[in-house]
Amino acid sequence: MNTAMTDSQYGVELTPAAAAQFAETFTRLTEHIGEAVLGTEHAVRLTLTAFLAEGHMLLEGAPGTGKTSLARSLAASVSGSHQRIQFTPDLLPSDVTGVTIFNQQDSEFVFHRGPVFASIVLADEINRASPKTQSALLEVMEESRVTVDGETHSVGKPFFVIATQNPIEQAGTYRLPEAQLDRFIMKTSLGYPDHHHAVQILAGSAHRDRAGKVQPIITTDDANALAAQAAQAHVADPVLDYGARLIAATRTDNHTTLGVSVRGGLALMRCAKVWAMSNGRNFVLPDDLKILAEPVLAHRIMLDPDAEFSGVTPAQVIGRILAEVAPPVTRD
Repeated sequence: MNTAMTDSQYGVELTPAAAAQFAETFTRLTEHIGEAVLGTEHAVRLTLTAFLAEGHMLLEGAPGTGKTSLARSLAASVSGSHQRIQFTPDLLPSDVTGVTIFNQQDSEFVFHRGPVFASIVLADEINRASPKTQSALLEVMEESRVTVDGETHSVGKPFFVIATQNPIEQAGTYRLPEAQLDRFIMKTSLGYPDHHHAVQILAGSAHRDRAGKVQPIITTDDANALAAQAAQAHVADPVLDYGARLIAATRTDNHTTLGVSVRGGLALMRCAKVWAMSNGRNFVLPDDLKILAEPVLAHRIMLDPDAEFSGVTPAQVIGRILAEVAPPVTRD
């Protein structure tokens, strides 16, 4: 059932001027990061959206497409701490979270923080580590804290994990469990650049490390303020209804055995608010949900084995749902 709406239904306390300022900062960040990773503007916008929605990002793509450079560029754009963890089969959970060591001089146990204690953490090739090590990230990704030997340690705020994985090489890798995939607010793929950007990249071949030259343009306090501001964006009841119908459709689709969770629905709304603000609006439109549906929802779907064998992909399921579920009607 279509629901008619007027622009006045979107009115909120967050002023249009504040939304315009947010959009300006967001665009400046996008362009700044894009100077280091050419031809990835949409992926950069999605990654920034995940960051300001206070979630985590999973970047997928073939080797050499710029996954690590994008993550490093974002980390360098924020003047906070950032760490890189190279995931390997012999990596232990304590190598990620930290370990308690007995200090003989003081006769007490001291917690030595792991690399996960940073504002932005790059988990490079996350699917190369064992499931036990991958699971060490679950608590910290969900609750921004680590529990070691019964003691809880906060990692602070903001806290953003950018994980990368190579979907082509499967030898020596461990598929991420569904429970951990659900912790990533978004998943997107980096393809190859178009001809125009490929020429620019080749022309700049003398610059081997573009990401290393990126300078910070916002602080962690700025990032926290932007995230809090985006959370105030308004979502009208008809848009909430549309989002709920999209989520429900993933659970009843003939090709799925598991649809999107409640966490997935909340993630879609959080990202939609940031996306709306990045476009200078203090309210969410149905089109925001459409644009974000695939990167936010597709990786949360489990396909029926027969459908998967037939070549059906989660992205195709989301595309069909978007075509079948009618959005609310807007009018001036």
